[in-house]
Order: sequence, then C-alpha cells, then structure tokens
Amino acid sequence: MQSMTVTELRDRVDDRFRLLVGSRRGLERHQTLHHAVAWSYDLLDDTEKMLLARSSVFAGGFDLAAACAVGGCGDDLATLDVLDALVRKSLLVADRSSGRTRFSMLETVRQFAEEQLVASGAANDVRNAHARHFAGRETDIMSLWDSPRQRDSYEWFAVELANLRTAFRWAADQGDLDTAAIIATYAAFLGVLVENREPIAWAEELIEPARAVDHPRLAFLYVMASMCWAVGRIEEAVGYADAAQVVIASGRYEVPFGDEGVLGAAYAVIGQPERYVEWCRAQLARGRDTHTFTRVALVGALTFAGCGDEAQAAANGLIDAAEATRNPCALSLALYSYGTAYRFADPVRALEALRRGLLIARDSGNRYAEILLAALLSSLEAEHGDPLAALDYITLAVRTYHDAGNTTGVRGALSLLAVVFDRLERFEPAATIAGFAFSPLTATVPEFSTTVAHLRDVLDDQSYESLAHKGEAMSTAAMVTYAYDQIDQARTELNAVSK
Repeated sequence: MQSMTVTELRDRVDDRFRLLVGSRRGLERHQTLHHAVAWSYDLLDDTEKMLLARSSVFAGGFDLAAACAVGGCGDDLATLDVLDALVRKSLLVADRSSGRTRFSMLETVRQFAEEQLVASGAANDVRNAHARHFAGRETDIMSLWDSPRQRDSYEWFAVELANLRTAFRWAADQGDLDTAAIIATYAAFLGVLVENREPIAWAEELIEPARAVDHPRLAFLYVMASMCWAVGRIEEAVGYADAAQVVIASGRYEVPFGDEGVLGAAYAVIGQPERYVEWCRAQLARGRDTHTFTRVALVGALTFAGCGDEAQAAANGLIDAAEATRNPCALSLALYSYGTAYRFADPVRALEALRRGLLIARDSGNRYAEILLAALLSSLEAEHGDPLAALDYITLAVRTYHDAGNTTGVRGALSLLAVVFDRLERFEPAATIAGFAFSPLTATVPEFSTTVAHLRDVLDDQSYESLAHKGEAMSTAAMVTYAYDQIDQARTELNAVSK
C-alpha cells in the first residue's frame, strides 16, 4: 500500500502469491500468503490433496458428480467423504441454499491448488476430464429442457456458465472439436432462450474447423451462429444462413428439436421475409418439425411478408400441436405466433393467447419468449386493454434487450414503443423513437409502418422528419434513457387521469 495505488493492486491481484510478500521477518509460514495456504495444505492426507488440486479446474463451483468426474474416483460416497473433510478444514465451501450442495473454494486457495495440479503433471488429463464432463451433460440437460421442468435447465445453465466457458475454451484450444462442438451448440441453444448470447461466439469460432472435417454438428453450429444478428452482426448472420441452407439440404445433418426454421430469421432482419417464408416451407416439407418451431417461424415470416391470411392459416391448430409436446418453450412461442397472426383480425383472442403465453414463459424461465410476448402485448394493450400495462410490458422488453446487448431486439421493442406512444397521442416522442427504431426489419412490422404513416399525417412530413432525425442520431444508450424518461412521464399522466 506504500508503493502502489489501490487500482495498481487490483490489476495485480491475479498474481497474489508474489504480490503479498511481507517485508517483516518472522515465522516462515506467516511471511507470505503462499506459505499460509501451504501450511493448511500440508495438513491434508494424500487423497485430500489430490482432490483439492483436481478441483482447481472448476470455475464458479461444482457439484458431487463433477467432482467425481475430475477426481478419478467413481465412488460417490468416497468422494463425498473427502469433500466433507475439505469443507471441515475450510479449504472448500459448501453452499446448500438451493437445496443441492454446491462446492467452491476461495480464489486464493484455488490458485494454490492449481499450482499443485500443474506440479503433479496431471493438469492436462484433469482439464480434459472437466471439459468432457460438461460435454457429457448435454443429454441430461436437454432432456430436462424438453420437459415441464424446463426452468431447471435454464437455472443449470446460469449456474454452470463459467464452467461451460472454461470447458469450451480448453477443448477448442486443444483441438478437441467433438467436445468443443457439443458444448458450444447446446450452451448456445440454452443461452439464446435466456437472452445470453455469449455462447453464439463459441459456435462461430468452430464453423471453419467443423466445415473442414465435415463434422456432424456443422448444421447445428451454423444455426446457432446465425443468431449473431441479435448483437448487430447481421452480415455474418446472413452468411451463416446461406451456407447452412446448403448443408442442411444435403440431408446428412440434423438439428435437434426441428429448430432449422430459425435460421431464416437473418433474412427478416435484412428486410427479405419472403426468403424466410421459403426456407420455413422447405423445412416443413421435410417433415422434421418435431416441436412446432418451424411452424412458429413460418407464422412470423408470413406476418413480416404482409401475408396476414396465410399467417392465420399457419397458426390454426398450432397451439394444440405445441401443447402435445409438453414443452413450455414450444407452447409459449405457439401462443405468441397465434397472437401475432390474429392481432388485427381478433384482438381479444390474440390478447388472451399472448397473456397466457407470457405466464408460461415466465414460469418456465424463458426470457426469449417472455420478451417477445411482452413487446407484442404492449401494442395490443395500448389499443384494446390497459395502457398502464402496455407501458410495463414495453419497459420490460426494452430493458431486457438492452441489458443483454441485443441491439436488434432493442430496435424492435422501441418500434413498438413508438406504436404505443402514437396510440396514447404522445406524437413527438413517438416520432423521435421511430427515427431510431427504423430498420429493414421494423419496416416490415405492420403496426410500425401504420404508426409512421399516421405520425407523418398528424405532425406533417417536415416535423416528423426533424424529430425522426433527432432520434436516428442518438446512441442506443441515449435512446434507451430517453425512452425510460418518456415512459415515466406517460405513466404519471395516465395515473393522474385514472384518479
């Protein structure tokens, strides 16, 4: 502290064993942090030392099954005895707050244990075991996802994300394409549904090596990589979608749950929904839409393409088919699609479907579906339901997309906020927000196009263009702040009127 600022110490904290060396003389074990930890470590027996060292590969904690996987002992009870001993000796921490025991260690202890693992010569084998353990969890976790207990799979993803990241990075760096591809694809699949797009980049990283060896996961990697449009990488997303069509059309690859339909979303983002429609119909003709996801995508594609009657026809029977899957994600998205298709023809039934879908999405932990439903609900509530609820829904959508870095989603949600404000006769903020929200994708949304035309009429073209240009010039952060402020003002006025 005499020679460094707090910031300089923070920047060096990863090298804590060299940093925290005392200048005063005394007992050797008190001279450095390293010796203090070593003193505790030396009190362990060989089995305890080995498991502690091997457990250093975990990031963010671990459970008993994971400890067995890296510990080299297939005996759960024997491993649990060792873990219990390490907890009693304060080298591991046991957290039982979730109803299942999860172990972790202080970072200082973890770094020391990692040193011992490297010195033992077993580090590579243990890291391989760690990566393969998390690749091996795919079947169980995805079976959990494809069940009424879907929320548990999302919670597992959130808890294990740091381990998944570490496992993927190790496998990819070691050229273990099989392990890396498994982790990248199922982590990206789950991540998209909780608005965490990080694993999409893992899938992107593996495209070229997987293509070079014609890897069985190539199509799944392409589908997940194509979702990068959400974070503004639109050109790359279209490229993945184009390449994937060729791969999938060969019939030699499989994408789980019939999820190939989402690949075409990249075309909607660039204002070419007819290509999205064509792709969805081609996939339905192959008869592999096991979970109704491609039918859901087709309804959205037809809506973007302005084919309202065809969208309704595609939506008919969709809810029943989704219910038969017993999959909350499938059902919530089917209800969203029904609401999308019928929002003009039968707004009352559309509202009922959307409200039901929102409850299912929230209960199952599906943030992706929740925000889609909330955004569309805001526009219908503003015209046919509760304007205050409309503001709450759209705030949720904007905040979640913005916090997740989903730049395309932010524009989509803001385009519907412009619709809500137009219906509430808040024309100037509606025009300002519309200027920012305009894109090839939002231009195909019927409500938004109608709103822009109406704003031009009530404000006149020159006033609209001036306000829209102001919004277009704003950064995303500035626009979101502006939107929150305008929502608060609208809410205050509506509350005053209701009183």
